[in-house]
Amino acid sequence: MNFELTEEQLAVQQAAREFAQSELLPGVIERDETQTFPLEQVKKMGELGFLGMMVDPKYNGGGMDTVSYVLAMEEISKIDASASVCMSVNNSLVCWGIEKYGTEEQKQKYLKPLATGEKIGAFCLSEPEAGSDATSQQTTAEDKGDYYLLNGTKNWITNGNTASIYLVIAQTDREKGHKGINCLIVEKGMDGFVVGKKENKLGIRGSDTHSLMFTDVKVPKENRIGDDGFGFKFAMSTLNGGRIGIASQALGIASGAYELALAYSKERKAFGKPISQHQAIQFKLADMATEIEAARLLCLKAAHLKDQKKDFGKASAMAKLFASKVAMDTTIEAVQIHGGYGYVKEYHVERLMRDAKITQIYEGTSEIQKIVISRELLK
Repeated sequence: MNFELTEEQLAVQQAAREFAQSELLPGVIERDETQTFPLEQVKKMGELGFLGMMVDPKYNGGGMDTVSYVLAMEEISKIDASASVCMSVNNSLVCWGIEKYGTEEQKQKYLKPLATGEKIGAFCLSEPEAGSDATSQQTTAEDKGDYYLLNGTKNWITNGNTASIYLVIAQTDREKGHKGINCLIVEKGMDGFVVGKKENKLGIRGSDTHSLMFTDVKVPKENRIGDDGFGFKFAMSTLNGGRIGIASQALGIASGAYELALAYSKERKAFGKPISQHQAIQFKLADMATEIEAARLLCLKAAHLKDQKKDFGKASAMAKLFASKVAMDTTIEAVQIHGGYGYVKEYHVERLMRDAKITQIYEGTSEIQKIVISRELLK
């Protein structure tokens, strides 16, 4: 085992940290307040290569490893989880899915602009009645010979309005169950495709979360990813990698809150000395630091296994399950350490606490992660 990061990985981490501090921190509270998508900042993320980090350079990507991606996600998420979830979806779900399973034509047409951030991607699996139960797709893709006729509604779609390229999971043959599901690449502007209202959320309020409606949308057959019926396997495989991204986001939210709490504890005085000198606060900081380090190691292990092309499903589920709990616990304690100041927006920690909760829900709830883990244990 080697726990040392390479020079290249350290450089990526430093670049992400500097970008987050200089570009994302200014205005982050206001964007949360007004639910404003960080469009200019995301464009810059694309220019710096943060939206196609693991994509092969021949498709305009950075050709980086998953460990570098985890490091960058953590640094971005410390400051603005609304920006990092856009980064996670574009990298882990959309780019990776097309590069891994798409045709050469699909890669040339869609992956290249996605990797540079020229276009943004969205992953469309959840529905009003199909969240954790991903097999219950009500969205249909009727086979019409040289095209599919797409009908249905998708919910909670990250990058819902900002995206130009959508990976839509739909049922083609209900009698075949999950083996009758396909994934189609849908472009914004296709007739019958409508973006619905933006959700008014507890956290990641700058993130662009919308419902999507499809009414008799004609999707060319060449836009199907993989063979007929491959859609469910595609979604599950892609989500395995996506969980590394969300685990890293949770890690970043936790470490960001911890760093703020640590700094505040050295400044705030009570009973004649900094509160960091009181054992009650010291024990909180010790617990936070230990749990964050454990979460970080789980994230890096999952990333390492993925880079080694080994089975990383259980590791990514463990990383997401644990890191999301650490994010929730740490942000609550960070607010507590700040006292009354933690409850007001200008100190950032209340926003991080609100942002943390979603990491226990999206890309597989914590309960689903336990199912994934236990299945692997019982094989």
